[in-house]
Amino acid sequence: MENRLPKPLILLLSIFCIILLFFIINTDYTYADSFEKTKKPLTIVEKKLIKDGFNRTYIKELYKRKNVYFDPVGVSLFFRHNETKLNYNQFKSKKSIKKARQYIIRHKKALNSAEKKFGVDKSVITAIILVETRLGTYTGDRLIINTLSSMASVSDPETRKNLWKKYADSSNSKEKFDKWSKRKSKWAYSELKGLLVFAKRENIDPANIFGSYAGAMGICQFMPTNAVRLSKDGNKDGTIDLFNHDDAIYSIANYLKKSGWHAKIDKEKAFKVIYSYNHSNYYVNIILEISEILKK
Repeated sequence: MENRLPKPLILLLSIFCIILLFFIINTDYTYADSFEKTKKPLTIVEKKLIKDGFNRTYIKELYKRKNVYFDPVGVSLFFRHNETKLNYNQFKSKKSIKKARQYIIRHKKALNSAEKKFGVDKSVITAIILVETRLGTYTGDRLIINTLSSMASVSDPETRKNLWKKYADSSNSKEKFDKWSKRKSKWAYSELKGLLVFAKRENIDPANIFGSYAGAMGICQFMPTNAVRLSKDGNKDGTIDLFNHDDAIYSIANYLKKSGWHAKIDKEKAFKVIYSYNHSNYYVNIILEISEILKK
């Protein structure tokens, strides 16, 4: 006599096998396992921050938060970014220039004050805000602490290896990726520390600041270390908020002045100063062109 399993049990086993097969097909075990061994790549960053003097309890609690996590997609976006592929010419359109002129009128007081105090043309400040964040209307949608922490974590060889496996780019080599990762991880860690210092100084939640794929924040798109050193309180309210237009305007003006801008600056020197803001010849040329248009 045959021993047969009950039909309901057979059905349940069949469903279980289908579900198990689905997970097997859709899981990259090499990638998942590797991160499972260290719990999460950001553990390395946490330890380093604590070792460098940040409060242990504060750091532990910060990285326990649900919205703070390793963001491999952000790292991949950063690696693939190519400034030359951006369309900066769009900011010279009639529509963009019209909006920039309206911005100058709307923020006349802050722009005139910054121009007088720092010696930086309001047309240049406005051109930078136009190109950086579309006059403050788009400041980025990536959580900066995740961006910088994730980039900093690629100093770990295992994390770096798994990232390459997951996001290998046929247009780039593994050797190039490794070289880029080692260099950028150091830079990102420095910026991460800057973010924490700036957030503490201005009493801001660092896990609630959104910005660009590279970790730049605010209307002026300052990296955190620049925010610590060069941001200014434009509206004189006692705090610095780079998502506030007055503060952003003053901060840009101060940045350019500290980089060598002065009232009678020539075009060659102006090029070098703006290049310090964004290391792209294409970017600098567009800023100068827009500035000249706005002066007319």
